[in-house]
Amino acid sequence: MASQRRSHFLPLVLALSACLVLPAAAQDSAAGGSAAGLTAKLQALIGRLTGNKLPAGIFSTNGRIEAEQVLVAAKLAGRVLAVLVEEGQTVETGQVVARMDTSELEAQLAGAQAQVRRAEKAIAEAEAAIAQRESERTLAEQEHQRASRLNQSGYGTAQSLDLRQSQLNVAVAALRAANAALDEAHASADAARAEVARIQSQIDDSTLRAPRRGRVEYKLVQSGEVVAAGAPIVTLLDLSDVYMTVFVPARVAGRLALGDEARIILDPAPDYVVPATVSFVASGAQFTPKSVETADEREKLMFRVKLRIAAELLRQYEDRVKTGVRGLAYVRTDPATAWPDTLGVKLPQ
Repeated sequence: MASQRRSHFLPLVLALSACLVLPAAAQDSAAGGSAAGLTAKLQALIGRLTGNKLPAGIFSTNGRIEAEQVLVAAKLAGRVLAVLVEEGQTVETGQVVARMDTSELEAQLAGAQAQVRRAEKAIAEAEAAIAQRESERTLAEQEHQRASRLNQSGYGTAQSLDLRQSQLNVAVAALRAANAALDEAHASADAARAEVARIQSQIDDSTLRAPRRGRVEYKLVQSGEVVAAGAPIVTLLDLSDVYMTVFVPARVAGRLALGDEARIILDPAPDYVVPATVSFVASGAQFTPKSVETADEREKLMFRVKLRIAAELLRQYEDRVKTGVRGLAYVRTDPATAWPDTLGVKLPQ
């Protein structure tokens, strides 16, 4: 409605300007000063009615402040022992957010550790059995050698030599079995240690930590509640990744490049101008008509663009960062175009 009123008033103002200024220009030089003053007033009136126009290389659109959302979720199903943060609280990377009940896991861990001790005892017994079998094999080899010499000299019988050979074979086989038992004991110990590591990992995962620095947006679960595996416990906003999402027509999106400068003016703080950069331009249109044939229809193609605010700047004004705030965004499609004074960077002191 405002733009329609301006379009109706503009011809009237221009006509009034022509009627008043042109006759004044025909006056003598003594009346020149008053004519110039009248012209300036009329130009100011035209500016108020038509609005301040942006340079040709700058495009303006509406947008909303957003931030990357991080879900801190339970890896395993179970009971929430305690939620240690509140909504609006800022947490650091690695800070404990919540704890799950681990009493059942601790009992499983104790059983797995007992299996490790049993396997280690089996290793010791297998090693002792190997020592015994090696001694028996050595004795069997000596007995076999004696029987062989006696047989060669004619004092021993073939039956005695065969008996010693059989005893030697049995001792060798028993030693091999003892070595196999040792290998099995080592494997059992490794499996038991792996089970201990698995359960310990689950216990560690039951302590939920913030994956990055951020602000608690929602506390979704209360202490004592039972949750499923993967259920979100707390929602965090990454305060180092804040941006405004805007939609621009195809003619503007086609001229934008990643890293181009932008400006943001928020509705709650119209006196401040926040610098930003283009960090994302959608490869496909968000709004596409059924058929794109004419230039007017192509103008309906709207592309999503992200204007990211620098992390260093966000850290300085972290307590003022709020998502969902609306405002105006200005993108520069021509790097040679200078920002007007009204869009110069202005931040709170």
